[in-house]
Amino acid sequence: MSIYPSMQSVKKIQTPIWVWINLGLALLAVGGYVWLASRMQTIGFPLDDAWIHQTYARNLAELGEWSFIPGITSAGSTSPLWTVILALFHLITKDTPFALTYLMGVIWLWLTACFAELIFRRSFPAYKSSFPPAGVLMALEWHLVWAGASGMETLLFAALILAVFYLIQNTNSWYKYGLAGLIIGMGVWVRPDALTLLGPLVFIIFLQKSKWNVRLKEIGGSLAAAALPLAVYLIFNYLLSGQIWPNTFYAKQTEYASMREIPLLIRYGKIISLPLVGTGALLLPGFLYKSYRSVRTCDVYWLSAILWWVGYSLVYALRLPVTYQHGRYLIPAMPVFLLIGLVGSVEGLWFGKAADYVLRVVKRVWAGAAAIVLVAFLVMGGSSYARDVAIINTEMVAAARWLNDHTEPDDLIAVHDIGAVGYFTQRRIIDLAGLVTPEVIPFIRDDAKLAQFLDQQQADYLMTFPNWYPVLTADLEIVYQSDGKYSSAAGGEKMTIYRWLTK
Repeated sequence: MSIYPSMQSVKKIQTPIWVWINLGLALLAVGGYVWLASRMQTIGFPLDDAWIHQTYARNLAELGEWSFIPGITSAGSTSPLWTVILALFHLITKDTPFALTYLMGVIWLWLTACFAELIFRRSFPAYKSSFPPAGVLMALEWHLVWAGASGMETLLFAALILAVFYLIQNTNSWYKYGLAGLIIGMGVWVRPDALTLLGPLVFIIFLQKSKWNVRLKEIGGSLAAAALPLAVYLIFNYLLSGQIWPNTFYAKQTEYASMREIPLLIRYGKIISLPLVGTGALLLPGFLYKSYRSVRTCDVYWLSAILWWVGYSLVYALRLPVTYQHGRYLIPAMPVFLLIGLVGSVEGLWFGKAADYVLRVVKRVWAGAAAIVLVAFLVMGGSSYARDVAIINTEMVAAARWLNDHTEPDDLIAVHDIGAVGYFTQRRIIDLAGLVTPEVIPFIRDDAKLAQFLDQQQADYLMTFPNWYPVLTADLEIVYQSDGKYSSAAGGEKMTIYRWLTK
């Protein structure tokens, strides 16, 4: 008799069907948004910042240097890892790698959906259906789909966040804590915000049921795992700019410092309500219920997730309280809020008395309403995405192309939104937002000092929306103004290029 099992007795490891459902939905959702943009105007990106990443990536691929302006090293990329990924795409094609960039968005959305589903199923071991409720929620939530087609690192960071929460869920394994720490350390190469994830990691280890010396060793090991990639990241930035954080870290906070004069409760309320635009509104009761239950039962894991979401939102309310562009800075954290709300809703509605007729009606109505709202906002979000892309194309990109065609190669351009200008021209640039011209950060919102700086630098042109710098643009000669219709229809302005007159 053979001691080896027959091939029939070896259970095949199969990928769950819900994984492929998540992939299909992510592909259809992101692809649908890109298609809508092509129908409205043409494909592109809904943020000028996406062109900043593409410019750094192209220069890295073609010139082998970390620069926005060729020959000038700078630390204007918030996400070096995302820039490196895009640089690989530029090695593959000489054209703008739209398809590969969108495909990466699909992959990150897929992974976000899969990690959410894994956490959901670990929370409800009895759930065995092939239908992935958490995965569908993530793959079709309009904020996340918008981010997936944005050309930004947003969903890479979202997937990383959920990966950390998956690793620290229901575990006492030191190597999982260490792996979570390593991912957090690597995460700063995607967004510096990743450091906030050390909070739930240490919180869970500290409150677990084990000896003090074991807990201290696990905390120390996790922090050590995070420290190495973090140290390399800080050194990387220091070598580029003399600062341990990228220029964006300082520039954005300085540019919007005036918003911190708004009462904190108002700022925080606006920030924390961002995921409620859509299905999140129906998940809010579940979020509150799960918060209540977690406190009552001392559920350390879900308390860590809830506290992280609340704290992450508070950090932005304190330092960068902006809500524009659909809350782009909070989008990576939204999956955590949505997942808590979903788990709380399921616990509250599906685990009551099965024979209660009213409860059965309520949960069917809730599920139907959630599905309708999810799809409705997915469609409306697609329209918003297409409009956002059209605005960038007809304002920033069009103006950048005009500069490339109508200015001299050695002209110096002062501009606030530098992405498209950097990508479509080879002109020298003064960045009024401070990302690649950090010298302006101390007086970033002072028109008089900016004017003096432009005179000193002998700028030739100024490109901006007029109301952004009303003093700076007063009495200047207009040499170009966008004829795009999308910005005006959305209540915005027309991108304008002025000839800078040295006074």
